[in-house]
Amino acid sequence: MASTSTTAPGDVEDAGPAPRRHGVLALVVAVLSAGAFALFRNHLIDDTFITLSYARNLAFHGHWGLIELGTSNTATSPLSVLVLAGLTLVVRDAVPAAAILYVLCQVVIAVGLARLGDRAGLPRWFSPLAVALLTVNPLLISSIGLEVEFGVATVVCLLVFSAERRPVLVGVATGVLVLIRVDLVLIAIVVVLLRARFWAGLGKSVLAAVVVALPWFVVSWFVLGSAVPDTLIIKTLQKSWGAYGFSNGPALYESVFPGATWLSFLPAALGVVAFAVWLLTLVRRGPAARTLLPFAALVLAGVVHYLAYSRLHVPPYHWYYAPSIAVTTLFFAAAVAAVAGCAPAVARWAAGAPAVLAAVGLVVVSAAFYAWGGLPRPFAPIMSNHTTTGQYERIGPELGRLVGTGTVRSGGEIGVLAYSCGCSIVDLFDDRGAVGPAIAKREATMGSFGRKLVDLNFRYFDYGAVAVKPEYALVPTPVGAAAPANVLAKWRIASPWAGEQVLYLVRGDGT
Repeated sequence: MASTSTTAPGDVEDAGPAPRRHGVLALVVAVLSAGAFALFRNHLIDDTFITLSYARNLAFHGHWGLIELGTSNTATSPLSVLVLAGLTLVVRDAVPAAAILYVLCQVVIAVGLARLGDRAGLPRWFSPLAVALLTVNPLLISSIGLEVEFGVATVVCLLVFSAERRPVLVGVATGVLVLIRVDLVLIAIVVVLLRARFWAGLGKSVLAAVVVALPWFVVSWFVLGSAVPDTLIIKTLQKSWGAYGFSNGPALYESVFPGATWLSFLPAALGVVAFAVWLLTLVRRGPAARTLLPFAALVLAGVVHYLAYSRLHVPPYHWYYAPSIAVTTLFFAAAVAAVAGCAPAVARWAAGAPAVLAAVGLVVVSAAFYAWGGLPRPFAPIMSNHTTTGQYERIGPELGRLVGTGTVRSGGEIGVLAYSCGCSIVDLFDDRGAVGPAIAKREATMGSFGRKLVDLNFRYFDYGAVAVKPEYALVPTPVGAAAPANVLAKWRIASPWAGEQVLYLVRGDGT
């Protein structure tokens, strides 16, 4: 007699053993993710190329810096740089290296979620649904090439190791998260502390995390002059873009990219709603209550991360929202799967079908939105750059020929031009001599405890480094405004974010 059970391990008798199913899933996700990256590559944002420049310089020159001119420490994700550098050594180009890392992370996410789903009794389509929701999310698409995907993959590994009670690997995953982005330790802490009997093996986890992460911070502290990257100072100095900081930043993006913003944050909002409903089922001991326990920490971790960034008073760079969006979206997918696959038949049709339709509808609408207007897209769905990546890649070689071995002050965006021009473009992101005054400026706004922390972080910083005096400067100017003096070249640039401008190359520092 056939079983009527709806639990994942028992409701798919034709699916074959889990390893085989997971292998097929990994292959399908890898192929589709490679195709997705081929579409996304056209509009990798400018900050992505900062990371890629670090990786290329490390791979080919053994040098930690955005440009070859000097050492810098503005790579927010040291582990991303290290991994990309290793891949770049093999494939000889940092962009394909980023594609490989993206595909590998997608596969880890898919297989890790499949393992979690099998363990929790979720339907086997849970993992593909979650991966699809992440892949087509406009904000996450707009963050491809940064450390976002790497971070999500590691969070999934942390969930797997936590559910399987493997304390050493929990610590390893936590240490990796810290090396991917220091702030991701907040997500790790919430996930670890919200486990049942969280104290079991906690000492092993902490020790493993320290062993994994501490060596890099020691090297960075002594060799690079700061344990935490200089971007801590650079970004907190910026504070906000006019009236918009991190906490209300989504409203700014909604005013420029309304469709993309709604589609980006809606899955996260649904995840929060699903979490609130789940808490009620937990109190009432509903059928899906225990099923979602392995995923319960995700929403709280996302909220904690969002609140922490709001407290830091940093600008609303769109990728800063990615961790919160990603983890709450994962909970939303798990909640949909739990309602549709684990509830009694009546509840499954009453609540499960609409939930599945909503999730699948989000995937379809988001994919259609991305393709609307034709492919390949010139701009990421959400961005804050002055022009397309493609145009910067065309300007870069021209700029390199014009300035030769001279140095150029950036016009506010440095990533793609530094990667493509073969010349020395300088600003706070790669000029250590300019960072010293920035540290002093930031400390002037802090309390005594904050100043002590900053002093400790920069204890071995070379405050005697002299800021570069560039021979040239890039000056972006609104169309119709008067041109600056000493113009050597100009390029017409435009974006939905910054409008139409003329980018001038001038002799001198541009002031």
